[in-house]
Amino acid sequence: MVVEWLEHLADAYEIHVYSQQISDVDPSKIVFHRISKLSGPHLFNFLWWFWANQRARRRDRSRNLTYDVVYSPGTNCLDADAVTVHVIFAEYVRRVRRELEFKNNRITLWPLLLHRRLYYRVVMFFERRVFRKPQTQLVLTAQRSAADLRRFYARNETLPVVPVGIDHTVFNPSTRTRLREDARTSLRVDDTRFALLLVGNDLRNKGLPALIEAINELRDLPIDLLVVGQDDPGPFVPTIREKSLERRVRFLPPRKDVEFYYAAADAYVGPSLEDTFALPASEAMACGLPVIISSRAGASSLITHGDDGFILDDPTDAKKLATAIRSLYEDSNLCDRIGRNAVATASKYTWARSAQELSAVFQQILARKAKATETGTTPEPAS
Repeated sequence: MVVEWLEHLADAYEIHVYSQQISDVDPSKIVFHRISKLSGPHLFNFLWWFWANQRARRRDRSRNLTYDVVYSPGTNCLDADAVTVHVIFAEYVRRVRRELEFKNNRITLWPLLLHRRLYYRVVMFFERRVFRKPQTQLVLTAQRSAADLRRFYARNETLPVVPVGIDHTVFNPSTRTRLREDARTSLRVDDTRFALLLVGNDLRNKGLPALIEAINELRDLPIDLLVVGQDDPGPFVPTIREKSLERRVRFLPPRKDVEFYYAAADAYVGPSLEDTFALPASEAMACGLPVIISSRAGASSLITHGDDGFILDDPTDAKKLATAIRSLYEDSNLCDRIGRNAVATASKYTWARSAQELSAVFQQILARKAKATETGTTPEPAS
């Protein structure tokens, strides 16, 4: 997402990027400041990254490099002028609190569980510091996040909504049709099987437990689940084995041409517990896949239930999820109609439009700063 914004904003702004890695960006369009990566648990690297990027920018400021606007895609620093809200961890942790209790997990999973609990606690600490700061302009990718920000962080003002875009040169029905045979052959998906797809990391948050339960409910049908992401599948393997679903649930590595996976699938399913947008769902729609998505995912704001997709009010309700999947499997006309309508809906969202709307937010910040300079006052709170 950020890469696409960079590409479209680079003609109007001089952009300096502080990151541990970057790819798929024309290096002539940005100035890249690499931050080293710390090996080991994710928590340690996150803490290192938070300190190191602050230090690097402080060092560069001492060398007379000034920034008109500091933008962060998430809670990556305390001095950002604008922050895009991707996940509100306070709400996510509230929803998974029971799963985070040691008594509800096998002893072998306790080290991983301890890491998750510590990581979430640290992230929520920074979330409070960043989201409660009135001078920080919060940018939503979907309106549904506004209620949680009011609830947890007293951000009661009207916040700008900048929906993410879709690269329609990559994600479209023609590409899906062209790649489909090769993709299914390569992934060993038989023509007689109905393939569901889930793409993302933090698979618990993406709703994989409920999805596994739904697959178990549908064991009388030739339905398989392809799970694409970097997460360790280990925590889910015991449940999959217990339900004898080893041949139905497959974990696959990420690849840059993610459209390859969309081509192999018959439907996209994303029962997220908390997902500010859920970009893969909108990409799947652009490819012509029928989508089943949680109401807790921002991309649900694109969908009219029953017309161009299905929305789950309760992402943990495996039976309702199974019913929605069954309806797509058993009614090919419904599947085709939902897919066609999804393409029409997705066509309204482009990266050019998204970048233009984000640029308007930056211009408002610059105007507030200019006014403060003229009057010799502190910049007004974001509004």
